[in-house]
Amino acid sequence: MGLLSLAIWTPIFFGIVLLAIGRDEQAGAVRWVALIGSVVSFLITLPLYSRFQLGTSAMQFVENQPWIDRFNVNYHLGVDGISLWFVLLTAFINVVVVIASWESITKRVNQYMGAFMILSGLMIGVFSALDGLLFFVFFEATLIPMYLIIGIWGGPNKIYAAFKFFLYTLLGSLLMLVALVFLYVKSGGSFDLATWHQLPLSGPVQTLLFFAFLAAFAVKVPMWPVHTWLPDVHVEAPTGGSAVLAAIMLKLGAYGFLRFSLPIAPDASREWAWLLIALSLTAVIYVGLVAMVQKDMKKLVAYSSVAHMGFVTLGFFIFNPLGVSGGIVQMVAHGFVSAAMFLSIGVLYDRVHSREIASYGGVINTMPKFAAFALLFAMANCGLPGTAGFVGEWMVILGAIQFNFWVGLGAASALIFGAAYTLWMFKRVYLGPVANDDVKHLKDINGREILMLSLLAIAVLYMGIYPKPFTDVMDASVLDLLKHVATSKLN
Repeated sequence: MGLLSLAIWTPIFFGIVLLAIGRDEQAGAVRWVALIGSVVSFLITLPLYSRFQLGTSAMQFVENQPWIDRFNVNYHLGVDGISLWFVLLTAFINVVVVIASWESITKRVNQYMGAFMILSGLMIGVFSALDGLLFFVFFEATLIPMYLIIGIWGGPNKIYAAFKFFLYTLLGSLLMLVALVFLYVKSGGSFDLATWHQLPLSGPVQTLLFFAFLAAFAVKVPMWPVHTWLPDVHVEAPTGGSAVLAAIMLKLGAYGFLRFSLPIAPDASREWAWLLIALSLTAVIYVGLVAMVQKDMKKLVAYSSVAHMGFVTLGFFIFNPLGVSGGIVQMVAHGFVSAAMFLSIGVLYDRVHSREIASYGGVINTMPKFAAFALLFAMANCGLPGTAGFVGEWMVILGAIQFNFWVGLGAASALIFGAAYTLWMFKRVYLGPVANDDVKHLKDINGREILMLSLLAIAVLYMGIYPKPFTDVMDASVLDLLKHVATSKLN
């Protein structure tokens, strides 16, 4: 087994073990097995970074074995500068979520932890797959554990939210499957992505493929106007589910644009870039305004995620190095910040069992340590310089201004809206006098919660202060992708 196979199958193995061994009577042992499994899985991914060769866009840590010989399907894995950080981010967030769920989940603990371990392995598979069918299998398989996580451990309307999540994402993926089969036939019976990237496709064919991929990836991001499933799912999902959904699963769609839409249909991508830019700016501005009027903290952060992911797709479709690199950096930063925001809401929910902003007020008086963490994450969500939230947004804004001043101005307005809804929520929840007895009797965070939030705080500050390691990895791959997109496939 290569490193990537170990990164994929180690958490899946631990997940299967958890499903096999656990009952609620052994919940303590189950939690420790899950923690050990998640930490081991994360440690396995670290050599991917330490051994990664900078300055090349070639795939590294490649594994290629026959899988389904009859249809020329291969178990083909590899990472480049675009996908590397998402493998590490997935494994890291899995560790944090296991720690976060230590006390809040008391029923079917083995199934809950097992679902997250399996989900982690499947998502790493999506970021590593270099075979079209293998990508699709991993991409769709991620729906199953997340569907169960929402449907079993979610809130009062969990069944509705789980079905909405499943149907939206599945329907979008059906068109992608048709596109994959077409490319398989067109390439003479190959599912190899590198082969597909070189196919000489006509303009109308590229356009059809572009919209087929758009149907799958736009729903997953989610882009406006197919974002309506996300707030409902976030409100009903357990805290760990919301953290993984926002931090990793939304990135699967954005990553799909970089692996499929741009390199396979470059001419269509350039032709329809105006549409993606318009939809992205709508997400950034309109959804930011929608976030301001939310009364539920989870809904507010969910709409915030849609707005922040708008920066990602905007960066991809302005076709300059700053924009694309900024979009990728924003994906990683949003992984840290959105997970931190949802887990902070989970800390309050575990104590008060309410997500309504009106249920709180003056939390800083009874939970000063927690309020300090919450302030840092709120600042990162606003895009404060020195935090992870600033780096990607600033790069995309600079790239957008190079592309078109008015597009850049529209993107920059998100910094104002982001500050408005985030700081308003922070003020009403944390500042001022103690608002009610629930807040008066709150206890500050314990050692486990401090560890969980500290891991995310270190990541948010490190990336904000010193983003060079993140950008160095992706530079060569981004430049190669842009060079490929700039070269027309049309005769």
